Amino acid sequence: MASIYKNRNTWYLSVTVGKKRVSRSLKTNDYKVAKKLKPHVESLLIAELIGFSNYSEKLEFPELVTRFLKAEHGWAKNTYDLYNLVLRKHLNGEPLPTNPTSRAIHIRHINACWNWGLKNKLIDKAYKIPGDTIGESRVRTYTDDELKLMFNEITDDSFNSFVRFAYYTGARSGEIRRISSENILDGSLVVTGKTGRRIVKLNSQADKIIQDQDPIWSYRKDFVSHKFKKEVRRLGIKNARFHDLRRTFGLNLIKQGMSIYKVSKLLGHSSVRTTEQHYAPLLTVEIEDFEL
Repeated sequence: MASIYKNRNTWYLSVTVGKKRVSRSLKTNDYKVAKKLKPHVESLLIAELIGFSNYSEKLEFPELVTRFLKAEHGWAKNTYDLYNLVLRKHLNGEPLPTNPTSRAIHIRHINACWNWGLKNKLIDKAYKIPGDTIGESRVRTYTDDELKLMFNEITDDSFNSFVRFAYYTGARSGEIRRISSENILDGSLVVTGKTGRRIVKLNSQADKIIQDQDPIWSYRKDFVSHKFKKEVRRLGIKNARFHDLRRTFGLNLIKQGMSIYKVSKLLGHSSVRTTEQHYAPLLTVEIEDFEL
């Protein structure tokens, strides 16, 4: 049995054989296109369910790039343009950038295409680029004056609340962009993000924001990034990113005397070592002048 359904403006195909069921995105928001894709994708899913080990189309990388860029990812134009630029340069044989951060961005975007091909069973093997995909550690945090400026001067009330909530919890954008009411508990929030499912503790400020927020936020990743950049640019706050709110939250807790272990737990890091690596560059010790 096969059926088409829509989820977040994208059509999916669900196929059931016996007691086994599998679903796959059709990568389109057009119902007519979804119907045309249905027979082909249905046959592939049936093959998967009955145990065919390999039905990959074995695409060459140039064709994989073309399909990857044409697929429905929900990207903003700027995101698409960056993927297109990076992948076209790679196809043209241009070397990776020498700057560590730019190099990491290129590797991450190229490997994302390979991963997409594997996930959608369009290739048998991914020839991903090894290397550091993190780049140089970012050390930007906000001063108290910058935080107050954002909290007082971002005029979109809903987004203002979202910015304040992000700082008061230290949560990642992806963990709080879409919150279900059933995940709001007394003094905490159940979220799913980069490190999987975890509990985010709410202080009184964060708890009041979430209780007063109606409706609860439902933002896309690109919207949060672009909206925040627009607001801080208007306020004259330079070199600012949304994730810097999380870094500032962690740093301020450490400055207040909280142990690195507790901060690591609140941030949802996989280990204390991860927290130390992120915050060691920020914890410079101030020394007084020597008296001679």
